[in-house]
Amino acid sequence: MCDILHLEWTATPKTPPRPILACSGCGLSRPFRSSGRIRLNANGKRLDAWLIYRCIACDGTWNRPIFERLTIRAIDPAMLEAMQASTPDCVARIEFDAQALKAKAGRIEESDDIETRKAVLRHDADWRRIAITLSLPYPTGLRLDRLLAAELQLSRSRLQALFDRQEIRIGPERKDALKRGVRDGTLITLDLRDEAERMAVSKAAMGG
Repeated sequence: MCDILHLEWTATPKTPPRPILACSGCGLSRPFRSSGRIRLNANGKRLDAWLIYRCIACDGTWNRPIFERLTIRAIDPAMLEAMQASTPDCVARIEFDAQALKAKAGRIEESDDIETRKAVLRHDADWRRIAITLSLPYPTGLRLDRLLAAELQLSRSRLQALFDRQEIRIGPERKDALKRGVRDGTLITLDLRDEAERMAVSKAAMGG
């Protein structure tokens, strides 16, 4: 059917999650920020890797384990080279992995600050439905309803009402899809009955 306005939103978190740790320098629990530097240590044919964090108050350090006692042969050469150089992309993929960070630190602080780039993939002349594919370069803990409310200029209660009436569909399908975290590859389809609302939402969806 030739009735689709299909968009891709690339949602990139601006601020990586920060661990909340007991700082030996301050004597208090403080957020720690990533230094952007990876430290490697060889022990024979095995390798340890850490991402170095610093206390926001006193600059005390915490080494976040990435892996421990791995044989060099078990590490992808390109990944090892990126770690040795602390390339921004390699560091960011570690920084934004909130689940892995929480497993090591226990408590973390996350930000909802997202940069969203919007591109039109298909624009049929007689479109009636809006499809949005989400692309996430890095993981984020932001809930889907918060992202949609901000970008479509709709309240979360309005989003829920549209979802309940199946004027918004989300794939993969789940009853609590709006309340779950944003995921790479999520497809949102809006088949809005009210024409004025449809036009207003499409304008916001395209970034107009």
